[in-house]
Amino acid sequence: MRSSTVQLLEPEIREAIAERRFAELRTALREIDPPDLAELLEELDPTEAAIVFRLLYREEAAEAFSYLESDLQEELVEHLGDERSLKLLEEMHADDRAAFLDELPAEASSRLIAKLSPENRRITQQILNYPEESVGRLMSPDYVRVRKPWTVQHAIEHIRKHGHDAETINWIFVVGDRLKLLDELPIRRLLLAGAEETIASLCDGRVVSLAATDDREEAVRVMARYDRTALPVVDTAGGLVGIITFDDVADVAEEEVTEDIQKLGGMEALDQSYLQTGLLEMVRKRGLWLCILLVLQVLTIGVIHHFNEALSKAAVLIAFIPLIISSGGNTGTQAASLLIRELALGEVEPADWWHIARRELGIGLLLGSMLGSLAWVIVQTLNRLDVASTTHPGEVGLAVGLAVLAIVCWGVLLGSIFPLLLKRLGLDPATISSPMVATVMDVTGLVIYFLVASSILSGTLL
Repeated sequence: MRSSTVQLLEPEIREAIAERRFAELRTALREIDPPDLAELLEELDPTEAAIVFRLLYREEAAEAFSYLESDLQEELVEHLGDERSLKLLEEMHADDRAAFLDELPAEASSRLIAKLSPENRRITQQILNYPEESVGRLMSPDYVRVRKPWTVQHAIEHIRKHGHDAETINWIFVVGDRLKLLDELPIRRLLLAGAEETIASLCDGRVVSLAATDDREEAVRVMARYDRTALPVVDTAGGLVGIITFDDVADVAEEEVTEDIQKLGGMEALDQSYLQTGLLEMVRKRGLWLCILLVLQVLTIGVIHHFNEALSKAAVLIAFIPLIISSGGNTGTQAASLLIRELALGEVEPADWWHIARRELGIGLLLGSMLGSLAWVIVQTLNRLDVASTTHPGEVGLAVGLAVLAIVCWGVLLGSIFPLLLKRLGLDPATISSPMVATVMDVTGLVIYFLVASSILSGTLL
């Protein structure tokens, strides 16, 4: 959704560009926040966006650039040329700079990295050397560190001198030799302490940190668990190599949730937003799973064919197949969705499978009894209404009711244990999508239904 600021200013910006009132435009742009500037740039055509971008002050340009989608970033770089692009990159935070360069074609990325200042080049390459989905790719080397022997006054003077370039000064990090992380202090603790107190006297030894090689999802969990705005990142020796802030983690959380939701919908996760994904790419992402599910449904046809003789004798059973299928699919996907989310939040682990299985079986028995009883009532009601009439409504109702009970119990067990199994195998539990669970339950549910019906109706309808 477009912000009201962008809606109001976009026509005026276009008019100012057309009339070449650049001095006035530059003044007006200073009043717009970076996220709104980024949205405004996305609404303009590339040439207009490049003109606006050149009018921004360097710090504002760098911050607004970090909010843009990767494809628009690349377009702007092409319009700005290498010299202006290089100035822009030098002003960006190291993590944002690395993220942008990582999206560029290798040739363009290497060319720009080679032209960076030696220090920025070293930091950028260090970040890019970490695994793609790791915390190291998200961290910023711009933080404030202090030493234990320092007084609070000395530390505050140091923060005033070096804090301007830091990603955040809400947290101050205490380091020792070779930048070994010793402690972390909220800025509030320093501001409320006496000027002559030492940093050592303020330390409590409690440190929450991330390893640079940790998966980025771990950063989401840890930051949420400890309600932090910034976390230190350490190397294998415990040395402080950077920090990760809440804005980076929020982006990761949004991406991970979006990816899981898309997978639960029975498709591959999109690499770009919905509107930016091409038609053929969208068909490929969605079509593969649909084809797999369609082929799997052939098993349902096989099950019905196998019990064709029984169905020819008791055709009334056919009327309740949709009820059977929906009971299994709904309960299975419901259980799977719950467990996938619990795994994502770190609330359960594969080792909890036995406790989860017992719990879900108990839930399945209660839900199955409720739904089975309701199914029995439905059979009797439809028989009285002459919609699905039979000479043995009691037996048919019992068969349908018990089948629903068994299918619900099986559905909750399958839906809850399968994600745990995928997690144990090192796979993404979200790949057990709702359509996949529903398809498996269609096949197995029909088998259960026909076996139960054949047993109960033997000697009457069969």
